[in-house]
Amino acid sequence: MKEAVLHLENGLEFQGYSFGYEFLAEGEVVFSTSMVGYPEALTDPNYEGQILCITYPLIGNYGVPDDNKENGISLNYESDKIHVKGVIVLDYSFNYSHWNAVKSLDQWLKENKIPGIYGVDTREITKYLRDHGAQLGAIIPRGFNTPSKFYNPNLENQVAKVSCSDVIKYGKEGGKKVVLVDCGVNNSILRRLVSRDIELIRVPWDYDFNTLEYDGVIVSNGPGNPEYCTQTVKNIQVAMEKKRPVFGICMGNQLLAKAAGARTIKLPYGHRSHNQPVRLAGTEKCYITSQNHGYAVDHSSLNADWEPMFINMNDGTNEGIRHKSGLFFGVQFYPDNNTLFDDFLNLL
Repeated sequence: MKEAVLHLENGLEFQGYSFGYEFLAEGEVVFSTSMVGYPEALTDPNYEGQILCITYPLIGNYGVPDDNKENGISLNYESDKIHVKGVIVLDYSFNYSHWNAVKSLDQWLKENKIPGIYGVDTREITKYLRDHGAQLGAIIPRGFNTPSKFYNPNLENQVAKVSCSDVIKYGKEGGKKVVLVDCGVNNSILRRLVSRDIELIRVPWDYDFNTLEYDGVIVSNGPGNPEYCTQTVKNIQVAMEKKRPVFGICMGNQLLAKAAGARTIKLPYGHRSHNQPVRLAGTEKCYITSQNHGYAVDHSSLNADWEPMFINMNDGTNEGIRHKSGLFFGVQFYPDNNTLFDDFLNLL
């Protein structure tokens, strides 16, 4: 049990013990209230540049599954690597048991050179972040020095770090052609799209997809500040001028809003969980959604041709937008509800 400390930018410290890779971890400290799914969470590209505090008290008890793939897409992970800079847990389970586990969380973190800290009061950390907002910070094992200045992922283009570098095609030729702008797409979204009867063309975040033939555009989820994706915004604007259907997911929703002339804002501590309640605007219909974002659309900045599509029931922030023509819409959550994909494909 080697001592470690979580140090926040304002000087607040939480004493604990090191697990995973024994090294300094710097990033933006955020929390997630999800009860399960840490293999999926740690590989979610939306966490690039962040240190994740998991509020569920016991972590590691069901180990980590194998990285089995189908159509070149992982079945158990949301991407090809761990994206968090570090992990914060209350009680780490050194013993694991699950039918598809092949290694421990500790071993997996070591293999990917990701530091972790356990034995800290994650409830108190979460309460502090809720009161003061997400904080820059570091996990510092004993023997390492506290950084003089903390790394701030919001000052870099995180999307460029997680996007694919080449054009990748899925599905069969001859079907409807859908461009997927990869801002850090989750494998679960890829799996849902590949299962459809379409030709999916995955392109890098700044790729000029308007040089291709296509029937519609999906702009994926992704990490960080949308202000860095100006080229993506310009490409979306061209697609809308061509009257091609556009569906934005998470970061894609924010970039679609910016293409429409609206503003985005940084949330105090973001929405990161499997249990975010959203309401379909103009109805009493609500959904419990999975989310992971620190920025949102300022729906008061939408012009008369656009309207809010979903509203967060906790804080009233925007969870989706739509154009009154019906051709362009986006959501600020992972569209686990297949209806949204079908709604988009029906527009093609």
